Amino acid sequence: MTFFERLQSETKTYQDELFAIPFVKKAIAGEISLDTYVAFLTQAFYHVRHTVPLLMTTGGRLESRYEWLRTATGEYISEEVGHHEWILGDIAACAADAEVVHNGQPELPCELMVAYAYDVAQRRNPIGFFGMVHVLEGTSVRAATQAANRIQVALGLHDEAMTYLTTHGDLDQDHVGFFEKLMNDVTDAADQDWIVHCAKNFFTLYGNMFRALPLTSGQGEE
Repeated sequence: MTFFERLQSETKTYQDELFAIPFVKKAIAGEISLDTYVAFLTQAFYHVRHTVPLLMTTGGRLESRYEWLRTATGEYISEEVGHHEWILGDIAACAADAEVVHNGQPELPCELMVAYAYDVAQRRNPIGFFGMVHVLEGTSVRAATQAANRIQVALGLHDEAMTYLTTHGDLDQDHVGFFEKLMNDVTDAADQDWIVHCAKNFFTLYGNMFRALPLTSGQGEE
């Protein structure tokens, strides 16, 4: 078994629990209201705006033996710059106030996930941040494009309101093979354990963000 296969295997239960969350199930089915979709985009903005700073922190703190991984982190950075601005565009296209979101604060579950990511990168072992990469990219590939198509049809939204989900679903599909190779090149057992440990925690923290979203349909609370 390769390390990437181990990472998938040992975190499968955590991923399955995330996909059993009512919001996630309803989003994939296209059964959420516009208010719920905007609430999702709002929390997404609050964590996505930290992606590049977290990648920069991670790359800067990796040990010299991981110079190849630092280079790969630089590639991730070049592809992630500005994605949080896409989300504000989606919010505006939903006729919501993007400026209020920009100047606002995340809900506690989102804030805790971001804080944990910085703690891993700055205080613990920066390689653990790739556990978060596994969670976000794996979740996106499994659900983002499908959810985007169904939400768009159900809510009658223009393409301009779906940029984050549709683009990330496509981009992260391309990233999977790249990420798999990177993880299989990590041979240190302690670092492998740390990536698995962090991935499990990120699945839980990311799931908590979804659990806290207001789940409504067009007819009201469910």
